[in-house]
Amino acid sequence: MSGKENRSAASLGPVGVVGLGNMGLAMAANLVRSGFTVIGTDLLPALREALTKAGGAAAADTAEVAARCRRIILSLPSEGALQAVTEALETSGQAGTIVIETGTLPLAAKVRARDRLAERGVTLLDCTLSGTGAQAKTGDLAVYASGDTQAIEAFRPIIAGFSRACYDLGVFGNGTKMKFVANLLVAIHNVSAAEAILLGVRQGLDPAQVVEVIGDGAGSSRMFQVRGPSMANRTWDVPMITNRLFQKDLKLIGEALLAAESPAPLFNATLPFYTATLATGHGEHDTAAVYAVLERLAGLGPAKE
Repeated sequence: MSGKENRSAASLGPVGVVGLGNMGLAMAANLVRSGFTVIGTDLLPALREALTKAGGAAAADTAEVAARCRRIILSLPSEGALQAVTEALETSGQAGTIVIETGTLPLAAKVRARDRLAERGVTLLDCTLSGTGAQAKTGDLAVYASGDTQAIEAFRPIIAGFSRACYDLGVFGNGTKMKFVANLLVAIHNVSAAEAILLGVRQGLDPAQVVEVIGDGAGSSRMFQVRGPSMANRTWDVPMITNRLFQKDLKLIGEALLAAESPAPLFNATLPFYTATLATGHGEHDTAAVYAVLERLAGLGPAKE
C-alpha cells in the first residue's frame, strides 16, 4: 500500500472486528496489511493472541471494541452470538457507528439486530461474504452489501482492504438472500466436483491431473478449483468450513427455498452426501470430504479416515 493509501486508512480511524474465527481473523489481518488500525475481540484468548501476532490490538470484549471504533465488522458463528453482540452494542455503541454483519445467519435475526441498534443511532448493514476461509486469507472475497447506501459507501474503503469486490445490492437483507443463492451453488458444485474427480480416478486417471486439466476448462467451477485440490490430495482434514458448520448453511438454504416456493432438485440431491459426512467421521473435516463418501459408494474404501 502506498503512503497516500496508508494516510487514507489512518484517517478512517480504527476498525473493530468482533469474531476472530477463520473469516474474521483473515479479514483483520488483511486490514492490518492494508494500513488500518484494527481492534478485535473473540471469546477465545488464543484468537485474540493471534490477532496481536498479526499486528492488530486485542480488546477484552465487544463493549471495548464499540467504545474505541466507529466502524465495526461482525464475523459471528450463530444467531445466539449475534444477539449477545447486539446487546453489547446497544449499551456501548456510539451514535453514528456503522456495523457490517458478515455471517450467514437467519435474515429475521439480522433484521431484529438492525432495528434494535437503530434506536442507539448505530447503522447495521447486511454484508455477507462469498469465499472460503482460505480465500479470505488472500483477500479473494466478494462482499454482498445491503442496507443504507450512504453507509455502504462510507464503509467501502474498509471493505476494499480485505476483499476483491463489493456489490451494493439495495435494501437490507438482499445480501443474505444473495448468499443463499451462492451457497446453493456451492453445495451443488462441491458434490459435482467430487463426482467428476472420482470418475477420472475410476477410469485410471491421476486425480491431481484431473484437477489441473479440468480446472482450466469449460467444465470447471470455482468450487472445483478451490476444493478439487483437497479432494485430489486428500487434505480435507484441514477445513475451510467444516461439514458440521455447513449444516447450518444447508438448513438456511432449505428454509429460503420453502419460503420462495422454489424447486431445487439438484440441491436436494446433494443433502444425503453431506449428512453422510457426519455419519462417517468427517463432521470436523472440510466439505471436500464428500469425495470420501462417494469413494465408499464406489467400493474404494471406508469414508471414515
